Amino acid sequence: MPEKTRLPIDRFAFAKQFVTDGTYSDKYFLRAQQILQADQRDPNVLMQVFCRTAGTLCGMDEAIAMLKYGTENFAQLQVHALHDGDHIEAWETVMTIEGPYQQFAHLETVYLGVLARGTRVATQMSQVVAAAAGRDVLFFGARHDHPATQVADGYAALIGGAAAVASDAQGTTLNKPGVGTIPHALIAAYDGDSVMAAQKFVDVMPDDVALIALVDFDNDCVGTSLAVAKALGRRLAGVRLDTSASMVDVSLAQEEPPQTGVTPALVTNVRHALDQAGYDWVNIIVSGGFDAARVAEFVSSGVAVDAFGVGSSILRNHGSHDFTADIVQVDGKAMAKVGRELRPNSRLSLVN
Repeated sequence: MPEKTRLPIDRFAFAKQFVTDGTYSDKYFLRAQQILQADQRDPNVLMQVFCRTAGTLCGMDEAIAMLKYGTENFAQLQVHALHDGDHIEAWETVMTIEGPYQQFAHLETVYLGVLARGTRVATQMSQVVAAAAGRDVLFFGARHDHPATQVADGYAALIGGAAAVASDAQGTTLNKPGVGTIPHALIAAYDGDSVMAAQKFVDVMPDDVALIALVDFDNDCVGTSLAVAKALGRRLAGVRLDTSASMVDVSLAQEEPPQTGVTPALVTNVRHALDQAGYDWVNIIVSGGFDAARVAEFVSSGVAVDAFGVGSSILRNHGSHDFTADIVQVDGKAMAKVGRELRPNSRLSLVN
């Protein structure tokens, strides 16, 4: 296996804002640091970090950057850690920090926070990617949370296996530009004409920008897919089905019971129509309320989906991915809260 690498600190320059003055740190850590400074006590400690739940680790490189940006002398610390993308078990030690406690006491809140958020997103994305069984998964989560989370969430989604992200900010850390299809708003701006919106897309966008046409504006995914394919030919890379969960596409109107939203039957109808008309190169992307379970359902049905768009389901907390840090040694002596003894991990590698 190739040696795992860590991203350079400058990829996480945005992390400086969280470590400069303690504003983002729990107050009790700041007060503990103040007390130790006033008492001129600075013990050498071994801090051990773990997660309570198994998952895909993410946020470690940013956590290390925080330690580097937030300490006066990082060289005084010895840090061992796992890598972003590593699978971790519950209670497995993912990082140890050894050195003068005053150097990093104020940083516990922020490095635990980035590990928790990153690992949650990466883990839930990796579950969707596994369920997709080789089909691309596109992360459309930018609109479902505060913009301040985009850089970290996009990075975590890519670590979890996402093929692409929706905004440039989400792809910043790994130098991946955002991708996208045609929004409903553009179709509305062209008086509800999906074909015209697609045509204007190719008139303006460079040839290397793939056209993925949104085809549910009129609630007729089959008819709109065929119309766009006929007008755009080989310039059309794919169609995206995003039918609302409260709507029944016209091609399914006679089905009993009614099938609302994007369903395997709708995908089958669109695929069959495109193939019959000679547009077999056109891919089908589905979106709208997809999580790992729903992706697995589509895959197991054998339906011809080429990619899944996922968003809010990746950001919800489906399982506790909280991280905890404990001092387990002070000046070389065992010193830990009961039940939090030192748990060595041979998988950790030296950071500095």
